[in-house]
Amino acid sequence: MSKVLDRHELRGTIAGFVDDAIAIRQDLHRHPELSWDEHRTSSRVAELLAEWGFHVTTGVGGTGVVGTLRRGQGTRAIGIRADMDALPIQEASDLDFASVHKGRMHACGHDGHTAILLVAARYLAESEHFSGTVNLIFQPAEELGQGARRMIEDGLFERFPCDAVYALHNWPGVPEGKLGFVDGPAMAAVDWLAIRVIGKGGHGAAPHEAVDPVVVAAHLITALQTVVSRSVAPLDSAVVTVGAIHGGDAANVIPAAVEMKLTLRSFREEVRDAIRGRVIDLAHRIAASFGATAEVDVKPGFPSVINHPAETAFARDVARDLLGEDCIISNLAPRTASEDFAYMLQARPGSFLFVGTGDGEPLHSPRYRFNDAVIAPAAAFWARLVETYLTDNPERASA
Repeated sequence: MSKVLDRHELRGTIAGFVDDAIAIRQDLHRHPELSWDEHRTSSRVAELLAEWGFHVTTGVGGTGVVGTLRRGQGTRAIGIRADMDALPIQEASDLDFASVHKGRMHACGHDGHTAILLVAARYLAESEHFSGTVNLIFQPAEELGQGARRMIEDGLFERFPCDAVYALHNWPGVPEGKLGFVDGPAMAAVDWLAIRVIGKGGHGAAPHEAVDPVVVAAHLITALQTVVSRSVAPLDSAVVTVGAIHGGDAANVIPAAVEMKLTLRSFREEVRDAIRGRVIDLAHRIAASFGATAEVDVKPGFPSVINHPAETAFARDVARDLLGEDCIISNLAPRTASEDFAYMLQARPGSFLFVGTGDGEPLHSPRYRFNDAVIAPAAAFWARLVETYLTDNPERASA
């Protein structure tokens, strides 16, 4: 291999690609595509990867794309993943490149994640500073929590072997451009529950002749606030949120049923099982205490993102060497949002990290704006991570 670029040379080279990447990112933002419908996005990604010399495989797990690049005689392989899908949200920004599709928006920054990885791809295509295989994984349907598993079921790691796999997510509220690392659980497991409280409808003027499911639902919502505070150990973390409740159409009519929708978040499987069981038990018992019944439909989500210690330490050291101590957060607090990259970390060792985007609207807000200033440092990190992992120097590879 030729001499590895020092950190200033690497970041300078990456900086030369950023204007093009911003244009690509803004184009993707203007044309957002929902989960499993990322056809335009995946075609654009595949086109660019092929143009830069990657071997491109499309249709992996649906609309997924994998770009593969090999250098030298190295036997190791690394995977880097970016997600591509948008959200069913009506954009409320005043951007010149706001979504042209009603009810669709890149409100989570997946357009930015894709642009970051494309910058790294362009650099790696010209790099002679690694020996081995890099697989760039562009994943569909992260917002549904289905894309990662579908790609794995489609033979992702058999067809594109990876000794380690990494991904990142932008995060508002974390200082701009800083990379945050988490040891162990980094993002929460998620489950969804639908509870239907069934009573007996009647006239609002004669509640004694009915079994009011609105009252039952109100008591249940109050009781659910004790699940975390009284059923989870104080040093564990969990979230129980009632996000929707629907029942009745008129002020003078007691409805026959009320429907509720919940999301549960946790980091450990024991806690996940415990809070789910407690919510179900409360629903049945509280409904019965009022003479009503409850039907509970559980929709299992995906597990907690659990980072592997060695791979996380390796990535942290690479970031420290490239960006400096002031530009990393060594022990970022875990996030209670969820990510289906969890499935990839169950299949292969690796780590999920965060890049701060500074002050701004939160993720999933109709006014959210991805901060293009983080493209350069994040892309430089991906490039140096690959070069360091796929090195002929054993000391650097095990740093």
